[in-house]
This record gives sequence, structure tokens and C-alpha cells, in this order.
Amino acid sequence: MTSNTPNLTESHSAIRARYDAIVARGLKLDMTRGKPAPEQLDLAAGLLETVNSHDFKAADGTDTRNYGGLEGLPEARALMATILNAPAADVLIGGNASLQLMFDAMVRCHLFPLPGSTAAWGKADTVRFLCPVPGYDRHFAITEHLGYEMVTVPMTGHGPDMDVIEALVANDASVKGIWVIPTYNNPTGESVNAETAGRLAAMKTAAPDFRIFWDDAYAVHHLGDDRDIVPSILELCRAAGNPDRAFVFGSTSKITHAGAGLSAFASSPANIAWTKNTLSKQTIGPDKISQIRHVRLLKDAAGIEAHMAKHAAILKPKFDVVLEVLGAELDGTHLATWTSPKGGYFISLDTKPGFARRVVALADAAGVKLTAAGATYPHGKDPRDSNIRLAPSYPGLGDLRLATEVVALCVKLAWLEEQ
Repeated sequence: MTSNTPNLTESHSAIRARYDAIVARGLKLDMTRGKPAPEQLDLAAGLLETVNSHDFKAADGTDTRNYGGLEGLPEARALMATILNAPAADVLIGGNASLQLMFDAMVRCHLFPLPGSTAAWGKADTVRFLCPVPGYDRHFAITEHLGYEMVTVPMTGHGPDMDVIEALVANDASVKGIWVIPTYNNPTGESVNAETAGRLAAMKTAAPDFRIFWDDAYAVHHLGDDRDIVPSILELCRAAGNPDRAFVFGSTSKITHAGAGLSAFASSPANIAWTKNTLSKQTIGPDKISQIRHVRLLKDAAGIEAHMAKHAAILKPKFDVVLEVLGAELDGTHLATWTSPKGGYFISLDTKPGFARRVVALADAAGVKLTAAGATYPHGKDPRDSNIRLAPSYPGLGDLRLATEVVALCVKLAWLEEQ
């Protein structure tokens, strides 16, 4: 028996009996998206109490109820700068979600020439965008919505494959950008190391208006003291002579309230001025009451660190349960591999090629909703039909243990059905 040959200690009938017994229970469990659990949202309950009808002014006396403040309050920019690893002067505050900022940035690139370019992306016959895979489905949805050609790039365990990227961007001016989740990638959990970040910042690109969309959604979402620390892409780009290359995005959506967080965008002074030029036509200013609430709750980098430690105390046991059950059920079977991230919100499970869709369908029939197989690839098409994103954050520990057992059983059953 080779190391790749499936090895099951249970019979087909025994596995089927376990599965059928779970189906009969009529479960309704959901592991589809990385939603914070109610206990996590409760950690920011004070957010609703930091502003009242008598205390709503910012540190400089700004009335947060009124118009203005296109860039955001100075104290809010300083707070988000600690998350984005950027100077506060190069940070703009947005609404409740960084996804909206990313969409808006892509549309601006599509409509208006960037610094260093004479034509908008939308004027080109073809725009190609690099999409590391497995990756975030909403990144791909934005890119597809604009009609761009998505070019997949494999992940290496330390970020996207730079040999592939450098070859693609060096001589093709139609390649305009790349999506990167630098810290605890969705869904693999891997982080960009210093070498990869440095090569992204310094690489030769045929397109003078090439942009890195650096979505640092999980920059402070560590599960423990053993954590990944990613260097500042803005500093690296400046040092490499490409100061305008990176767009950096982040938010508090999984730090405070997922539907009422604070988003932020950081980049070079030229990119900030370019963004403000359009933003000033789009809005008279963001929600400054939300900004002052977040500043008063989180305060500074130390406050964020203390707050995130509370999140980790809730999340780490959930990740541990998933990894424990996957190990107990699938270790040694050679039917699947999975990641063990140091942070973020996801565990990436890879079945043997050709089985992911069947696993998801079997789990659904057993009452466990998973992210659609293929969602982590452009157009929802995983060429290997292998990757499944697991989201441990929302269910309680008991439900999560049972849901993971169902997933593992479905991995076994999907393979046995083919034999």
C-alpha cells in the first residue's frame, strides 16, 4: 500500500450506518461563512454605549453628527493605521465594510486613469487580474463583475507563487493587478512571508499602473502567541521605488460588530489624492459617530491587542475541535489533507481530486451547510474539485464537533461510493 492509497479501518456499511443515523436527526448546522458568533459580537457591546446625546464630539471638537471629514477623524485614522501598518496620514476611513472599499477602488481603476497611467483600465481591450487560489470568492466576484479575465496563481504556503507571478507581469501590460490576503489567507490560513512581500513590491511589471489589492482582513486575528507577522507592503513598495503599487484594505468587521464596523484604505499620497478626487463627488463624508465609537472602545494598538485576545479565547477552542475531529476521523486514511492555521477564520480541506462537490452534497443532505465546492476559485470552478472551505467561527462547540464529524464521514462515503 502506497502513501496515497486510501486506508479505511471501517467498513462501507459501518460508515453508511453512522451517516444515516445523523441524517435521521434532522440537523440544521451552518459552516458556510466566517461569521462571528454572538459571543464575539457581545465583546463589543460597549460600542453602543460610548456615545450619547451629550457626548458626541471628537477630540478636536468636531461635531460627529454633522457633514464633513472626508478622510475620517484624525483619531480614527490613527487607530486604523495600527491595523493596516501604515502612516495615519495615508489612511482614509470608509463605511462599515472593506469589501465596499475594494469594489469602489476597482471601479475607480476601471473608470479613471491611475497615477502613472494615461488611460483607465476600462479603456483596454483586455484586462487580466491575478487571483491566487484557493482564495476569497468575493474578490473573484468583483473581478468577474467588471468583465476582467482572471488568471489563477497557486499558493505556496508562504503566499502566492512568485515565480509564476513575476513571469506573468513582466511582459504583459494587460495584467493590471493581483488580489492578496497577506495574513491568514482565506481559506488556507497561510501568510505572506518577507521574501514574497519583497518580491511583490520590487518585481518588474509591464503595466505602469499595476496595483496590489492587499486585503489585510485578518491582520490582528491571531489564535495565540505563535503568530504570523507580515511586513508593511507600503514600506516595501516605497523602498523598491514603486510607492504607488499597493492598495491596503482592512476593517473591524470581525473585531467589533460585523454589520456596523469601521473600514479603512491606505496607500501612497498620490493614490490617496487620486481616491479623494472621486470620493469627494461620491460622499460628503463617512459616519463619524461610528468612528468615535470605535476609537473610544478600542483606544489604540494595546486596546486592539487586548480585545483580540478575547476573540482568540472564543475562537481557538473551535479551531481545536475541528482539527481534533478531522485528525481522529481522517488521519492515515489518505483521503484528505487540511490546514492548521495560526489565525484567521478558516480551515482549508482538500479531498482527493473529484470528490469535493459530492462531499458538500452529502453534508447538505445530512443537515450541514458548507461553502459550495469551487467557491474558492474564479467562476466557482475548482479544476481539481478538491477544495472545501470550513468556517468554524459561528457554531457552538458541540454543534461544531458534530458538523465536523459529518464532513469527515462524507469524505469517506464519497470515496467509497466510487469504489
